[in-house]
Amino acid sequence: MAIKRWVAIIVAAVLVFISVGINSLSYIFTRDFNSFFEEMAAGTSGYSETVVQQGTSRDRIAILTLDGVIQDVGSSLFASGGYNHQLFMSQLNDVLNDQTIKGVVLSVNSPGGGVLESSDIYDSIRAIQSEREIPIYVAMGGMAASGGYYVSAPAEKIFVHPETITGSIGVIMESVNYAKLAEKYGIDFNTIKTGPYKDIMSGSREMTEEEHDMLQEMINDSYERFVGIVAEGRHMSVDDVKKVADGRIMNGRQAIEAGLADDFGKMGDVIAALKTDHDLENATVFEFAPMDNFGSLFGVKVGNLFGRNVESELIGKLLSDYDAPRMMYLYGEK
Repeated sequence: MAIKRWVAIIVAAVLVFISVGINSLSYIFTRDFNSFFEEMAAGTSGYSETVVQQGTSRDRIAILTLDGVIQDVGSSLFASGGYNHQLFMSQLNDVLNDQTIKGVVLSVNSPGGGVLESSDIYDSIRAIQSEREIPIYVAMGGMAASGGYYVSAPAEKIFVHPETITGSIGVIMESVNYAKLAEKYGIDFNTIKTGPYKDIMSGSREMTEEEHDMLQEMINDSYERFVGIVAEGRHMSVDDVKKVADGRIMNGRQAIEAGLADDFGKMGDVIAALKTDHDLENATVFEFAPMDNFGSLFGVKVGNLFGRNVESELIGKLLSDYDAPRMMYLYGEK
């Protein structure tokens, strides 16, 4: 990178810290100190409970929202929103341990994401179902594809919108090969490795047929687990699932016809159905709402100064991005 670009980035970063520092101090000193630090302490969990529908019994229905790419990117002061894997897993754990919660509505709007993260969510949902024996209904949004469907599959009922994009059952693993481009411009790569496969999927050379077969075997294992989870959750045979488990996407109507969803319905319809089906008409409905804390305020300030795309693509990549190839339950581009 040219020296001028590095200087520009450093200057911009300094301006960010100065701006955030001034605004944060202003935020602290323009409000009551006790309430500020109470909020900071309470905000360590990252979320609170907000009542959506007040009921007359002690029974409660929890709304969980999964929005964005299912990927654990860790916590960062530069984070300004989006899916937070650890936060979502914490919410699932709260549901598991709260005896007043008698049902869950999972709102899914996601193209999928990491194989491991999707499996984390799936395991927690199954634990809730087996240990608590409470119903979980899914309300799909604009997209619930690949990993978004993977985590939805064990639900007792799945509701879609006619325009929902879902399906995309399968696994993908990608890398960019720029060997020919490098050769064109006379770029050489000096690689020192301990074995012939240590740089497998490297962008600096062509993949061998043997390496392709090794990775394909890994992909096939994850695919079979995905198919098995759908077959179990939807009470379908593996053969029937595989008829539509070729990576294709489908709309809400097609998903219902294929047996991957149960009915049309938006969030209000799903809540009403859960209440009626499980005698929870008097239950209080609540959702987990994100709370403001210093980290989120910092991220917002960075986003406001640079623009959200610049923050994620520039500073985020400089500080934390390591884009190694990995298996994904994901529809669309990373």
